[in-house]
Amino acid sequence: MRVGVAGASGYGGAELLRLLHAHPSFEVVVATGQRNEGSLIAEHTPSLTGGYGESAYGPTLPASFEGLDAVFVALPHGASQELVPELMQSTTKVFDLGADFRLSPDVYEQWYGDAHLAPSLCATAIYGLVERNRAALVGAQLIAVPGCYPTATILGVGPFVDAGLLTGETIIVDAASGVSGAGRAIKDSLHFSEVDESFSAYGLLDHRHTAEMEMTLETQVLFTPHLVPMVRGMLVTAYAKPKGQLTTQTALDLLHEVYDDEPFVHVVSAPPTTKAASGSNAAFVTARVDPRTGFLLILSAIDNLGKGAAGQAIQCANVSFGIEETTGLSTMGVYP
Repeated sequence: MRVGVAGASGYGGAELLRLLHAHPSFEVVVATGQRNEGSLIAEHTPSLTGGYGESAYGPTLPASFEGLDAVFVALPHGASQELVPELMQSTTKVFDLGADFRLSPDVYEQWYGDAHLAPSLCATAIYGLVERNRAALVGAQLIAVPGCYPTATILGVGPFVDAGLLTGETIIVDAASGVSGAGRAIKDSLHFSEVDESFSAYGLLDHRHTAEMEMTLETQVLFTPHLVPMVRGMLVTAYAKPKGQLTTQTALDLLHEVYDDEPFVHVVSAPPTTKAASGSNAAFVTARVDPRTGFLLILSAIDNLGKGAAGQAIQCANVSFGIEETTGLSTMGVYP
């Protein structure tokens, strides 16, 4: 199948190009980069030389993708909704890695500050967290690939919400991400001298990914993200009040029941590490119940560019096209 990547010059787009090159069913025929149009992909991202040595970034225009079987859109929020409506007229499937079609138009405006330009498409988009929405993805035309923080959070907390084991009180989510999660654009706060040997919180009280968590978990979430001086990886620590006599063992038993047949979600007894998931589409989850405070503690780790972005988009594409779900993706991280 012939596919294209819009926004291929960013970190998420580059990871898409890497993974798609190794995929036996997809052939990348178009890769666009707005600020790098006309330049060679290999010059901008040398790691892609082996697969795209003579290829150049094209213009991010609807005509660039006409007639393709799928387009992966890795553009900043606000940009997808300008491009996707026209893509839908000439492309079989669209996988949007941005935030534009994850939320209802009114919730989008509340959290992102702008009126949605294509509100009618929001109702048709399928939220692409495969482990929770697999059946709906089959044959879907527009898939909203979830954000990295919501992916790690929902995979960990979701089973307890679904089982009715939480009191309904606010869930507290602390999360830490590698610097690649902030994108490839040049920002003072992302300079080496600012990030190295520093650990910082940001987006206090109003980080936009909160809306995705609340939409899916159907409960209030207090979310605090942190920036960690590493390139890729994400660790979520969530706290919730459980109902009844939940114990650490019964919490782990529930996670095993939900995920043991899932190829990319690994339930572990030890606290998960970001290194374990690095370079893969895997997610690692565990849980504890503290009898002293009565809190349920849930931890999950993913690669923010893998299961948190490009890998998840390809997993969605596999399911949507009826391809074996694990095709082109690794269930194991790169170590060391």
